[in-house]
Amino acid sequence: MISDFTPVLLFSFSSSLTPGPNNFMLMNAGLHFGVKKSLGHYFGVCIGFPLMLLILALGFGAVFKHYPIIEHILKIVGSAYMLYLAYKILTSHSKVQNGKVHKPLSFFQAMLFQWVNPKAWLMGVSAMSIFILNSNPLINALILSLIFFLMCLPCLAVWLVFGKALQNILKEDHHRRWFNIIMALCLAGSVALIFLE
Repeated sequence: MISDFTPVLLFSFSSSLTPGPNNFMLMNAGLHFGVKKSLGHYFGVCIGFPLMLLILALGFGAVFKHYPIIEHILKIVGSAYMLYLAYKILTSHSKVQNGKVHKPLSFFQAMLFQWVNPKAWLMGVSAMSIFILNSNPLINALILSLIFFLMCLPCLAVWLVFGKALQNILKEDHHRRWFNIIMALCLAGSVALIFLE
């Protein structure tokens, strides 16, 4: 029985742990705001993606089959938003800039981000089309969503905690500036990879 779940466990582990927009943003939040202040962002992703997966599995994914233009529009809008976030990371210097206090994404912002995150869409659509763990579509959707939720918790925590650990290494402003440049480039690069898939 457990062997039936091995492929989806491996897929959810690798897709949750490998670099992507959520991971880069969580690492950046960990560095600049610490783990505690970034928990809303973290749980927003951990709950938001499985929830999106569940909604896709319950029929919203069929809309893409009938109207593939919607998927292309979401990819373009999501990519534009991710490039905007890359710009915001690139131009951020500290928690306070120009009198404005910067904060990590809130729980709801992180949940909503899943809907414009092209990698999340690719992961969700792939998971729903590849893995049939139960003949009942509702049960299948619930199982897949639960697996991704349980896998997101430790995998995304790695990125958040790693960002926090970088606080001990990147103590100088110019070090954090270079980190922001690298994170912005990684986020922008993930947009480019999405269009190459």
